[in-house]
Amino acid sequence: MNKCKVVAVANQKGGVGKTTTTVSLGVGLAQRGKKVLLVNTDPQGSLTVSLGVKNPDELDTTISDLMQVVVDNGNLSPRDNGILKDIEGVDLVPSNRDPIKIRVNDKL
Repeated sequence: MNKCKVVAVANQKGGVGKTTTTVSLGVGLAQRGKKVLLVNTDPQGSLTVSLGVKNPDELDTTISDLMQVVVDNGNLSPRDNGILKDIEGVDLVPSNRDPIKIRVNDKL
């Protein structure tokens, strides 16, 4: 994992090409033999749709579900169902238009 690289594509403004850049970069790296995991944190799920997921609102597990496990101090394992494998050559943690469901424990 010491050769792992993290690249974030972020901008507050909409319509600046974040999704297009992410898909192009991710698929391009995968075509060059790199293992790529794309994480869609956009509640509109644009990256998920761009990678061909037909009905993202019907997915059982999305980024918000995985984040809830972390907030609840749970453990995520490689067997968790949140990663869609080999979509256009990349793996994807999807998002969708479901309302953000994350609850924060108020026992801080």
